[in-house]
Amino acid sequence: MFKKKPNIKPLSPLKSSDRRRTADQIIADFGIEVPVEPATNSDDRVAPNSGLTALRKSLLPENALSARFTTTAGPDLQQVSGTIYVGSHAGTGGEQRVLWVRYGAKMYPTVYTLWHNARIVPLLYTPLVVVEKLQAGADLMTPGLQRGPPFPTRATKGAIVAIASLEAPTVPMAVGECEIDVSALDKVQGMKGQAVSTFHWAGDELWSWSSTGKAGREPPDIIEGWDDDRGEEASLAERTAAVDLNDERSQAEKAQGVEGENASSRNDFIDVLEDVELTTKEIDDAFKNAFLFGVRYHMDHYKDDPAHGLDFPLSQSHIMSTLVQPFLPTYTPARTASLQIKKTSWKNLRKFVKYLDKQSIVKCKDRDAHEVVVLDVDFKDRQVAAFVPYRLPKKDAPASASASGKPAAPLPSESSVGQKLKLVSVLRPKEKLAPIFHASKADPRGLYTPAELRQLLIAYVEAENLIDLKNRRLVRINPQLADALLGSSAADNAALSSGTMARDALAERMVAASSPFHAILRNDASIADTKPKAGAPPKIQITLETRSGNKTVSKVHGLEPYYIAPQPLADELRKTCAGSTSVDKLQGSSPKAPVMEVMIQGPQKDAILKALEKRGVHRNWVEVVDKTKGKKK
Repeated sequence: MFKKKPNIKPLSPLKSSDRRRTADQIIADFGIEVPVEPATNSDDRVAPNSGLTALRKSLLPENALSARFTTTAGPDLQQVSGTIYVGSHAGTGGEQRVLWVRYGAKMYPTVYTLWHNARIVPLLYTPLVVVEKLQAGADLMTPGLQRGPPFPTRATKGAIVAIASLEAPTVPMAVGECEIDVSALDKVQGMKGQAVSTFHWAGDELWSWSSTGKAGREPPDIIEGWDDDRGEEASLAERTAAVDLNDERSQAEKAQGVEGENASSRNDFIDVLEDVELTTKEIDDAFKNAFLFGVRYHMDHYKDDPAHGLDFPLSQSHIMSTLVQPFLPTYTPARTASLQIKKTSWKNLRKFVKYLDKQSIVKCKDRDAHEVVVLDVDFKDRQVAAFVPYRLPKKDAPASASASGKPAAPLPSESSVGQKLKLVSVLRPKEKLAPIFHASKADPRGLYTPAELRQLLIAYVEAENLIDLKNRRLVRINPQLADALLGSSAADNAALSSGTMARDALAERMVAASSPFHAILRNDASIADTKPKAGAPPKIQITLETRSGNKTVSKVHGLEPYYIAPQPLADELRKTCAGSTSVDKLQGSSPKAPVMEVMIQGPQKDAILKALEKRGVHRNWVEVVDKTKGKKK
């Protein structure tokens, strides 16, 4: 409502009687429990309730002021008015902020009041991406509700509620009014319509107003008293009832079906992620959340299996390939380059699993000095139950199910296994060839195969009647052909002198006068389905080199153009070659479009070639460089 700056009249102090009466009305309207702290004086007479006095001061401080305001609201920008109550809480340095708003017959607390008075209104939760939409003036839709059912019993139709993000669940960020009886909902999946109409949020003009002209105060990181105390009330089944992991979009994305003043500017939040490398903390959080996502996926898809489709004990590589890697939020090249286990604070999988053990999410034991195995996963852990799935990068789904007949886990990055690839080379004519194309009414900036260029040349020669009558394999050279195809070489000078040139030789010069483009087609795709890239087709490069004296390592890069994800390939080679592998950014590659390199211990050229063949790569598309012998193969 306060996306636009309201017109506030001069402030006036509240009389003590008015302040107490207003505070008492707030306590009654919101059903706030008054602390009972009776005290006695020296005459053994009961003094006024100090708990009520303290509550009044907390809700509406003694220095409170009030003023009338006017603003516009609704799609037709109707002028509305109300009263604001301004004051300063203890510990804020006397800086006055808007604490309450009387609009119509209701009193609405601002976020400043909620940050100092926990639980005075019901608290609803939604993903951070939805909170950001609410802070632009949108309303909260029913699919955006999280951590329920059950929802707070006081969140009935017409009730004033606060909204916090799942990422900061103790910090209310918006205030609104329930449009439906949220407490009665038994599910949110598939539901439509508004749940809460947003009235005020951290970031609007009320939040920005200050008696000193300073910008609005940033929210605290955590607020005691707003903690979710319903953890033991809601079972895992209840908490997961509203989450469908099979859906193409996560609940967070569905919740973006918001309505409000910014409805015309809805964007997929993934498309606007800044393409920058992540901090260590962000990488740590991404790996932990990916593991939680993987566990929740198995819980949802293998409900009848006590182990939810996991065969314990789980090796480190199995955890990475099945429960972590497929669920990493690798939306952009920079994020893909950042989300490597080496860039976490743990540095390796063993320490990562040990961390999960300390968090009591898994139970593990050491297998040897360099590896641990997971013996069990606590599927009822609070972090697992409270986890909210996010949208994954759009990739192809696996083609087959597991041998047991169960649906395969979502390994989008492993979908390259069994794919069929086709390499298509095309040519774009240079500008000087345009007259030849105009004669046959062809596009001079189109893409053509060498055979198609030859046919266009023949069409031009026949249209201009340039075929030599004595030898039909020869073409008479006219000024246009000379300018477009001939240079200053001896053969070209001889052709100019004789006035004719072989048709095949002219076709070769036409191909040479065109710029190469290529397209790598996957499965049933056609050249019309993709945008060819300039240059010759890239090759996957396998490099064998010696390190630390006589230790050989094998490296492979250039996988991305062939739809091959580096990490799953590294996981497969780790098992196949019985040696350690790693994935890191190729030295010298662009930060904006990083090229990833897989390294395997030992001379593993044949194993790499075999793995690439499984992914549709022809041997001719691979270049092997053997630096251990100082020569190229």
